[in-house]
Amino acid sequence: QPVGVCAAITPWNFPNAMLARKVAAALAAGCTMVAKPAEDTPLSALAMAALGERAGLPAGVFNVVPTTAPADIGEVLTTSDRVRKVTFTGSTNTGRTLMRQSTGTIKKVSMELGGNAPFIVFEDADLEKAADGLMASKFRNAGQTCVCANRVFVNASVMDRFASIVRSKVAALKIAPGLEEGAQIGPLINSQAVRKVEALVNSAAEAGASIVQGGTRHEAGELFYAPTVLSNVSHDMEIAREEIFGPVVPLISFETESDVIAAANDTVYGLAAYAFTNDLGRAFRVSEGLEYGMVAINDGALSNAAAPFGGVKQSGLGREGSSHGLDDYLELKYILLGGLGG
Repeated sequence: QPVGVCAAITPWNFPNAMLARKVAAALAAGCTMVAKPAEDTPLSALAMAALGERAGLPAGVFNVVPTTAPADIGEVLTTSDRVRKVTFTGSTNTGRTLMRQSTGTIKKVSMELGGNAPFIVFEDADLEKAADGLMASKFRNAGQTCVCANRVFVNASVMDRFASIVRSKVAALKIAPGLEEGAQIGPLINSQAVRKVEALVNSAAEAGASIVQGGTRHEAGELFYAPTVLSNVSHDMEIAREEIFGPVVPLISFETESDVIAAANDTVYGLAAYAFTNDLGRAFRVSEGLEYGMVAINDGALSNAAAPFGGVKQSGLGREGSSHGLDDYLELKYILLGGLGG
């Protein structure tokens, strides 16, 4: 049976997609929905609600509450006893707060939280294909995605070759506003995001990393940061521990399969992971060994509407997409019928 009234709190980086896959599952399960879009991107949700109205959704089935006071509205939604489920996509810290606030009414929660995705290039990989996969994963939306490559582990024996390939591809990217023809890298969401990326790159450089490409703000505008490649990054640097959310590739060298699996798992996050290898046995071993909800082998894009999307550890609870995406919007009821046969 449908769980009842659901509340969705969505991020700014994919304002249509993040909301659509929550609303679609809720409505398919028979629930009503109250959505609070990110304060940076409220118009997409309002447009979606208008389209739903045109399509014939009854009044009150899909509701949108834009706000410049997200914490206040989030508290109302999570503490209300009329809301039976909260679904959230965003940072792990905010997810913790929303979960705590939801405990008073013991409501269902599903959380798609932060990531620190490892991107592993083994010595037997097709390096050109791996570099193309890295470009697809890392630089989509200027690196502002929860599943983009955050730590790039490369076997020491192929590090120099791979770094050279990646540098040439990064140098060829066109940085420009998104409405300009041919633009590939746009701006970051706000000045705070730029400062965060800048601080992580500077911190890595001070700790001994080398800036191979980029490493500065870009002349295209105050919110643009140049696509950047860092070498000689170590796993204990801040840039390898934090979610970058910007167009920066930190290259980390490794020696053995077991070493890189251990390093990849050495994080509280467990959303997405990528590995490039031509060894089928290794592909299965690595996929099993990585503590992540989603693993892509020899591909830099793993999202698919037919596949379950979500993480483990502090990257979240539940799944979106696929038939499993309905589970958190349903309550399982057992009914025993007796004494009806005369």
